[in-house]
Amino acid sequence: MSRLVAHLSRRYHFSASHRLHVDTLSPEQNREIFGKCNNPFGHGHNYVVEVTLSGPVDTATGMVANLGDLDSFAQREVLDLFDHTNLNTLDSFLDCVTTTENLCVEMWRIFSGFAEAGAYPQVKLERIHIEETGKNSFDYFGEGAPFRR
Repeated sequence: MSRLVAHLSRRYHFSASHRLHVDTLSPEQNREIFGKCNNPFGHGHNYVVEVTLSGPVDTATGMVANLGDLDSFAQREVLDLFDHTNLNTLDSFLDCVTTTENLCVEMWRIFSGFAEAGAYPQVKLERIHIEETGKNSFDYFGEGAPFRR
């Protein structure tokens, strides 16, 4: 008999600042491409990161993964590093623009480590969803994944 598979989504909040800027472009080109987001002093967002995992429902616990374990992982690997920081100063963004698209990819890299940590080898990271503002949100399904809604 096949085991039930379920999806679990959990949301995390952090505040961070950044400046959208490409050093190889002129100041005029940066202003043209990034507009007010190229402000030399940066600007901030209250980000909402939603991580979606899938996996078999454990017959004993009835869970895909323990939310306490996921929360501890998110606190240690994401919130402690990203909350109230300037994203441009983080090692993961030294070679790429701090767009929310790139932040999605970085969150994917980080949360991929949750399943790989050993406690949940059958759990699969399905999606990273980040809300940057009330009007802007971004989704990442992993490299080469087809677009989904």
